[in-house]
Amino acid sequence: MNNLRILIADDHEIVRRGMRSLLEAHNGWEVCGEAVDGREAVEKAHALQPDVAILDIGMPNLNGLDAARQILSSSPDMRIVILTMHESEQVVREVLEVGARGFLLKSDAARDLVAAVEALQRRTTFFTSNVAQMVLDGYLSGSHYKERPARDRLTTREREVVQLLAEGKTSKEVAVVLNLSVKTAETHRTNIMRKLDLHSVADLVRYAVRNNIVQVV
Repeated sequence: MNNLRILIADDHEIVRRGMRSLLEAHNGWEVCGEAVDGREAVEKAHALQPDVAILDIGMPNLNGLDAARQILSSSPDMRIVILTMHESEQVVREVLEVGARGFLLKSDAARDLVAAVEALQRRTTFFTSNVAQMVLDGYLSGSHYKERPARDRLTTREREVVQLLAEGKTSKEVAVVLNLSVKTAETHRTNIMRKLDLHSVADLVRYAVRNNIVQVV
């Protein structure tokens, strides 16, 4: 039987090392690649075609949720685990909506990471126990029928621009990262501010934090 090939994406080297050690101690598993941000994770997922990708939600340049969206749009059979320091019903709902099937708190990773990957290897889902209860409670209370967040009105490219601007990049820097002209980057910025009725960079940063596009540690 072929080895299970795993991609790890986290912006902290010590976290990647810890996960690699845990995963490669499991017979038949290999870590085929590592990424330091969401953009590199998308590139390596496309190039390496791992069976499982483990993505930190709070990565720079492109967050884990949007990286998962882009990966699954071209590789729908890839199995994805999202790692996060924070839990909320909104985050869990977005994880499910993008198509990830594993959700793990970083505080639980040492205990549950192997179990999470084993579950995805069997093509089932894995949620940390208290998160699973949160999902169940949300469905029982009907909260899954809430209106979809305003973030969903943004295109994939607009979400990328929001994250880069919220991280403090200028329009010129956004253009370089996304391989756009400066004029196109500025047009995206103008359209985003109008679409979301935002009036300053501070408003945009607050929006990005509220909608899990960037995370405050």
